[in-house]
Amino acid sequence: MKTALIGWGHTKFGRLDGQDLEALIVAAAREAVQHAEIDFTDIDAIALGHLNAGMVRDAFPSSLVLQADPALRFVPATRLENACASGAAALAHGQALIESGRARHVLVVGAEKMTAVSGAEVTGALASASYWKEEGAEGLSFPGIFARIAQQYFARYGDHSAALARIAVKNHANGAKNPLAHLQRALDFEACNTVSAQNPIIAAPLRKTDCSLVSDGAAAVVLTDVDTARTHRRAVAIRSTSQVNDFLPLSRRDAVRFEGPARAFAQAYAAAGITVDDLHFAEVHDCFTIAELLAYEAMGLQPTGRGARALDDGTVLPGGRLPVNLSGGLKSKGHPVGATGVSMHVMAAKQLTGTAGELQRPGAELGAVFNMGGSAVASYVTILQAMKA
Repeated sequence: MKTALIGWGHTKFGRLDGQDLEALIVAAAREAVQHAEIDFTDIDAIALGHLNAGMVRDAFPSSLVLQADPALRFVPATRLENACASGAAALAHGQALIESGRARHVLVVGAEKMTAVSGAEVTGALASASYWKEEGAEGLSFPGIFARIAQQYFARYGDHSAALARIAVKNHANGAKNPLAHLQRALDFEACNTVSAQNPIIAAPLRKTDCSLVSDGAAAVVLTDVDTARTHRRAVAIRSTSQVNDFLPLSRRDAVRFEGPARAFAQAYAAAGITVDDLHFAEVHDCFTIAELLAYEAMGLQPTGRGARALDDGTVLPGGRLPVNLSGGLKSKGHPVGATGVSMHVMAAKQLTGTAGELQRPGAELGAVFNMGGSAVASYVTILQAMKA
């Protein structure tokens, strides 16, 4: 039994003062159920993707989803956490419930409230998702971890600072067209490629414009089986999914090769019976611009060390053969950690139902979503397909 998305909701991402975690969860859940054109009484199970790590006091938030409607009382609700891939983990749990026959409709929500604490506290909370003995405890934050990956890539394949800047430019241009994005402002190449007071080095060689945003937000989807989905006005089928977890210590891996993500893509392609050439677009986890560059290689667009060619030939640009992060990605749309994986699936669903507005890739029928936890530790790839009416 295959799974499909039949409804989705998405709050704006950004610094959302006055909206706590509960308010974000409730808003996204209500929108998704309304969009699915079902009743809350139809929901058989709930999955919540949420990292927390001390950014809010709500350490037991799964039942906050029940605040969306009294009819959800007594519905089983589970929180899923897999670092920055918590949203994809929640989707995978919901999919397992559908495909095992344990539920007919599952409400999946991803949410994070990050701006209620200081920047230093956010950095510390995220660092707890590293291998603490060798990374976090030594003062290495995630900008530092991905800076180390970029340093190794540059040492092996040459300075790619300009390529990283071009990724930032592309994603900000896309995000400027996304009304849900945290930062809806285009940036030019000079601004992204030049170290300045506005664009300082965060962790060499990564500049401020190479780093994703600290954001609040939530997203939600309603899952059901494909046969039930055919009775709905809009539906997007999950053609295949893959999850791969790698060693947590960066020291045990050649991080430049992104082996976990590459294996996840390969497994998802094989299960779907496709290749990268069959895709019409992709939403990938650009927590840092170097991560998107390595994703080009992991998904098979270019060989290892040659990812920048996907920028050179226009493949990943809007209007290219395989545009990447038409939503603006984490870089511009924002990265409320637990919400990100669900948000990426919402953005893909909009593409596949022709409802993405200015972001629309004409004729999109097959897309990929890559959500990653940690430094390529937890990798989830979903292949999504438009369902014909």
